[in-house]
Amino acid sequence: MTKGTQPSEGASQRAPASEERTERMPPGQEHSEIFEAERTRLTAAAYRMLGSWAEAEDAVQDAWLRFSQADLVAIREPRAWLTTVVGRICLDVLRSARVRREAYVGPWLPEPLVQRLPADDTAGPDPATLVTEREEISMALLVVLERLTPEQRVAFVLHDVFAVPFTEIAATLSTTPEAARQLASRARHAVENGHRARQPATRDEQRRVVAAFLAAAQSGDFEALLAVLAPDVVLTGDGGGFVPAGRHPIVGAEQGARFLLGLFRRAQAEGVVDFTPVLVNGQVGLLGEVRPAEGEAMPAFLGDVGDVLRFVMAFSVVDGRIVALYDQVNPHKLGAVPPMAELRSGRPG
Repeated sequence: MTKGTQPSEGASQRAPASEERTERMPPGQEHSEIFEAERTRLTAAAYRMLGSWAEAEDAVQDAWLRFSQADLVAIREPRAWLTTVVGRICLDVLRSARVRREAYVGPWLPEPLVQRLPADDTAGPDPATLVTEREEISMALLVVLERLTPEQRVAFVLHDVFAVPFTEIAATLSTTPEAARQLASRARHAVENGHRARQPATRDEQRRVVAAFLAAAQSGDFEALLAVLAPDVVLTGDGGGFVPAGRHPIVGAEQGARFLLGLFRRAQAEGVVDFTPVLVNGQVGLLGEVRPAEGEAMPAFLGDVGDVLRFVMAFSVVDGRIVALYDQVNPHKLGAVPPMAELRSGRPG
């Protein structure tokens, strides 16, 4: 918002429309309208930078608190101002997160965005859908972004995903535009090498492969499971020290198939296992639940998870096979996952 020139004597004393609008609004209402128009975009950016929906919402809320106290007259471009503030907040969170994750038990995976799998593949109206519908935000991409430095990740997300100019990114990172450009370039190279080289499958192909995977795993069919796993498949589980999960990723189809079938057999022998297909970060995945059999206690090997163990499986499918499986079982990263009954509503079966 910019200040207008002082009207000359005899000129109309009518104030500009923006000033009239401000005068008619209660205090803070103009702040709120501007911010709400940007909230979804800001949350999408923060989630890509942080890999956590909860932390992304916290970062955006922090930005709102700062914006609500700011002088709108002094802010020439509110959209750019908000993007810069959210970027700085996320940068601080990423820097502190690197220290926390050094002590993390086992592999660290992002918090999944789980939505109902639509029968017609049309996106729903919820905020998570709005985040995923325009730009890819797959689990595989987030895992690659996790390997970047905080500065590289912020520069890449803001420029390559949200087209923020390097002058604004430089302000966010407290550096020069040229340095910001170099950070984004290095990040882009890492992303292309680690992720873009493998093009994801279509939604229909993802459905077929995930269905074949689930059928083979539930039936204990080793050969059928091998058929849907790529030879160099990588299985990564995140239990966070709360639920048993591998301390290291498992590489290779045969080793991975044996590991998966062992997990399924044990869970089926000691509890009731239920699955439903869902969208995980915009791609077909699975939501699973393990409950104790009637009159029985929860299997001890699952840890202290209460009456139900929930987990989310995300897949990367290329050329009809699974090249990566991400199993999120850390209960602290599944708090935003809707109930299974809600995710099944409106779908046959």
